Amino acid sequence: MSKPPTRDEPCGDRMGARARILAAAAELFYREGVRAVGIDAVIEKAGVAKMSLYRAFPSKNDLVAAFLAEQDSRYWQWWDSTLARHPGDPRAQLFALFRGLAKKTSNPAFRGCPFINTAVEFPEPDHPGRAVALANKAELRRRLGELTSALGVPDPALLADHLLLLMEGAYCAGSVMGAGGPSAAAASAAEALITAATGIGPSPSP
Repeated sequence: MSKPPTRDEPCGDRMGARARILAAAAELFYREGVRAVGIDAVIEKAGVAKMSLYRAFPSKNDLVAAFLAEQDSRYWQWWDSTLARHPGDPRAQLFALFRGLAKKTSNPAFRGCPFINTAVEFPEPDHPGRAVALANKAELRRRLGELTSALGVPDPALLADHLLLLMEGAYCAGSVMGAGGPSAAAASAAEALITAATGIGPSPSP
């Protein structure tokens, strides 16, 4: 016979307390902002005891860093799966990334990039959440540089920075202006930059 559910294991949910806390924090932090969400709100939504939260995350800063680390992992999973659809073709990979970006940032449910949002809320350079956000953006710049280097263009680092600025602009426009804003044009703008650099037009949309 299975054991009866406890407060840390509600009926129908055998997910561990730590995972439920992270899921609750992710939803609340993304929708309302990190500073606006108190620990008590996370505890209530996760359905755990306060001791369970502090056992998993000694402070709110630790919870914020864990939330962003999970977002970072999810982001690179999306990136890798997108590139995997066009093996060995960096131009098509870049087009696919920006098509996905345009779709994501023009969705009515989009509330901005969690890394940008957190970095804005926590300008302190030693905040653990800001460190995760900075690492994500540094890796993004590096990966874009890898793709542009594979294109054989004269200045791949410059093209990578152009694309990075375009990507960050789409995140901000989508957050502020919503589905009716210009973020949906990110794909065509990226195609224009890449076509100008390579002299080769975009691949047909999948």
